[in-house]
Amino acid sequence: MSPKQRVVVAGSRPQKGFFGAAYEELTASENTTIVRSLLVFGAGVAFLHSSLSEFLLPP
Repeated sequence: MSPKQRVVVAGSRPQKGFFGAAYEELTASENTTIVRSLLVFGAGVAFLHSSLSEFLLPP
């Protein structure tokens, strides 16, 4: 029975996990407009859902 061996390739990086890959995609330069528009939309929804949105109502 031959001994079990591990082959390690020099220079290969381990694959990133889910959060690492997601962070890299969010911070990629080609996705900045999409990420920015989603953040503005989320801020608008949060503002309209809060009690501060009552200032928009006419007197």
